[in-house]
Amino acid sequence: MTETFGPEYVRPAQPDCPRCGCCTAVLCEKGRHSITRCVGWTPAEHKQTVEGCPCSAETTQRTAAWRAAQVRATRLARELPLVPEVEAMLRELATGRSVEDPNGLFPQLKLRGLGQLVHARPAITPLGHTYLAARDDVRATTPVRVVEVDTATRTAQVEVSGWRPGELATVLLDQIVSDSGLDADTLAGLWLVAEANCQAPNHERLVLTGFRNSEPVPAGWVRVDGGDDA
Repeated sequence: MTETFGPEYVRPAQPDCPRCGCCTAVLCEKGRHSITRCVGWTPAEHKQTVEGCPCSAETTQRTAAWRAAQVRATRLARELPLVPEVEAMLRELATGRSVEDPNGLFPQLKLRGLGQLVHARPAITPLGHTYLAARDDVRATTPVRVVEVDTATRTAQVEVSGWRPGELATVLLDQIVSDSGLDADTLAGLWLVAEANCQAPNHERLVLTGFRNSEPVPAGWVRVDGGDDA
């Protein structure tokens, strides 16, 4: 006797993301918090469809890919800067003027995400401005307190003493773990040190790099609750 199991099971369709026309809401939630973006969570046959999803793009502020790109551009500027003639071209593009490229330098900017073509003309990208800011801004070592760790979104809330004591900034959890060598489960409440542009006017411009373990915190450092550690 042949047993009948009924029609083949079909998984219910997931709700579409209200902010884009290419992904489900669940996929964009994952992609927004992953440096691999939505495309990194998508089967091979559908990758082309979601490749340009704005919800997880590195050009969209506060996505994981955007945070990673800010760090990448800053480290490039500080540790392995462009050759002078290429950086000079980037600075010229930053003025908004039309720039000729007789020596074929622009592809070096485009490859690094610092330049783009707009109406077939070379132009600077927001990441290009981040690079120039990292070249020009003063960066200094500052104590950083890890206030809260969110393993679901792979982010951490930190207090940067040299920037705005008592105000929190968001950084990638995996960046802290990779830089410091510490385990994510041990970070909450720890004081570390990092390099930062402490004159940044807002959270979007603040970029932290080079997290490492700290010596014991000196008496008088401000806590997040407004007190001190004296």
